[in-house]
Amino acid sequence: MADRARRKPTGAARRISEAMRILQGLKVPREQQNERSALTLLALLDMKPGKRWVEAESPMLGITEMMSYFHKYLGRKYAPNSRETVRRFTVHQFVQMDLVLANPDDPGRPVNSPDNRYQVAPTLLKLAREYGSASWDESLESFVNSSEELRRLQPRERKMELIPVKLPDGRVLKLTAGGQNELVKRIIQDFCPRFTPGGVLVYVGDTGNKQRHLEEGYLQRLGLTFDEHGKMPDVVVHFPKKNWLVLSSRP
Repeated sequence: MADRARRKPTGAARRISEAMRILQGLKVPREQQNERSALTLLALLDMKPGKRWVEAESPMLGITEMMSYFHKYLGRKYAPNSRETVRRFTVHQFVQMDLVLANPDDPGRPVNSPDNRYQVAPTLLKLAREYGSASWDESLESFVNSSEELRRLQPRERKMELIPVKLPDGRVLKLTAGGQNELVKRIIQDFCPRFTPGGVLVYVGDTGNKQRHLEEGYLQRLGLTFDEHGKMPDVVVHFPKKNWLVLSSRP
């Protein structure tokens, strides 16, 4: 979660808005049309405020380095335990869409390695350098039309694969269809209201995306930490009335 500074660096808000417009133009899934993803794109293009888009670069960065960039140049400070959120819900999807390359310096590096590095794809770098130019619209259209991975992950093609789950606070969470997620839905919508009324849903896993819902701040207040590489339950609920932590795991 981002802790926004009261005073933003000059030009940072405009730069973030520009990155958002690029993501929208690319028609990435709505889950990646957000500030976190815009910040990630800017870090991977080394687009500090005041820099011209034609000067975009392609540094190779780890997740922690990206988050340091958010803070240093764009005034957005993310807690260290948000690292996994950035990786799972932005960088992972960028790699799937062929917008970003994972470990171009060592493709054989394990996926759970702390040394993982990421770099924008040459095609995206070329496109980004045209942002704001007379050729931008034409280049963007050509890029989107020729990108099979972008089309594959567009929201209209993914809706059939998701299970809507209504959380206790009224929000709707969408889990990947199949596996144990039908059971997870029943736990949240049937078990929790009956046996843990007033409980706080602090974590929900997803068989297709590993993590779908995480209340990091709440877990911290309970004195708990999230292990990004460890085995997690499917559902974690805190029941304040009894001060119980209720866990549900698949067999």
